Amino acid sequence: MRTVWTMGFVAAAALSFCLPDFIVFRFTQAAIWAIALMGLVIVCGVSGQFSLAQAALFGIGGYGAAMLAAHTALSPYAGLALAPLLGFAAGYGIGRVAGAHTLWTQALVTYAVVIAFPQLLRWRPLEHWTGGVQGLYLDFPPPPTDLLSNDRWAFLMAVAILGTGTWLAHNLIHSRSGRAMKAARDQDLAATAQGIRVPQTRAAASGIAGAYLAVAGCLSAWQFGFVGPGSYNFALSVQMLFGLVIGGMHSLAGAILGGLFLQFFPDVTAGLGKGYSALLYGLLLIAAMVALPGGLAGALARLAAWLKDKRP
Repeated sequence: MRTVWTMGFVAAAALSFCLPDFIVFRFTQAAIWAIALMGLVIVCGVSGQFSLAQAALFGIGGYGAAMLAAHTALSPYAGLALAPLLGFAAGYGIGRVAGAHTLWTQALVTYAVVIAFPQLLRWRPLEHWTGGVQGLYLDFPPPPTDLLSNDRWAFLMAVAILGTGTWLAHNLIHSRSGRAMKAARDQDLAATAQGIRVPQTRAAASGIAGAYLAVAGCLSAWQFGFVGPGSYNFALSVQMLFGLVIGGMHSLAGAILGGLFLQFFPDVTAGLGKGYSALLYGLLLIAAMVALPGGLAGALARLAAWLKDKRP
């Protein structure tokens, strides 16, 4: 399977040279969604927590890159190195506060974070750094060669980071630390009896998820060339949760399927109008939770198992 995954990422990178830039741009955004959802797979699916702070963590990565570009002479690529550090620190801090409590308390704490984050960006003492309500503009990092357009270079970076992130997440989930996260998810009292420090384990999972989300936010800021307080709101957190449920919160493949869904499904609902599209999203979310508890990834896995059993 590792060979299959590698071939898939290489094929996706090669296919980008056969597509026009505007199509490549859209697949880049799908890959960025997938990176963000992979962080949610770790914090929600693997460690069993509930989070609404993903929009804030996504914004931390974007604002980190924008502030470096606006206020320092460092290379734009320094933002990509800074994003996971900021995201991990913020995610770990949120996890330390919320991880020791029930899901309802986690929801309230992370909801407070995502509501407070845009207001913090508008706070007058920080306006000089964040741009206040006007936000910040940033330029896309120059490609290493003139043979690559900005859109194609962005796609290659996103696919490379997605592939590396998938490999790291797979190793984490199947490691001792991953098993500790699953134990804390399934039965925290039994995990504590086995010597697992549940609050610290959950905080680490939240920090790792924050690193993924911040990297995705950095790539998204580069792609659109702008960050603003209104971009990182509660609706963005709900949208990510929707993609996680549809794709499958217990599978890394589900993060990729959820990213593709978030990017291309709005094309289907756009013609229905804003009110009907929101209704369709709600109905799909309910249907997915009832009929597809494992998401699209779980449904495909069951279909593959059924076909294997039917094979003579």
